Amino acid sequence: MAKKKKGNRILIGLECTVSGIRTYITQKNKLNSPDKLEIMKYNPKLRKYTLHKEITKLK
Repeated sequence: MAKKKKGNRILIGLECTVSGIRTYITQKNKLNSPDKLEIMKYNPKLRKYTLHKEITKLK
């Protein structure tokens, strides 16, 4: 069976800037968007949309 190439996509964790909780995990292409990702996402603890920033690179 052929091995899958690694590619340019990496897993990242998103952390809420208000509460500091890491709720979401997503992928990004490190060549197309080299800067840190910032997305408005829903925070279930606060029950509203808050700004989430890229915090960690996962395996």
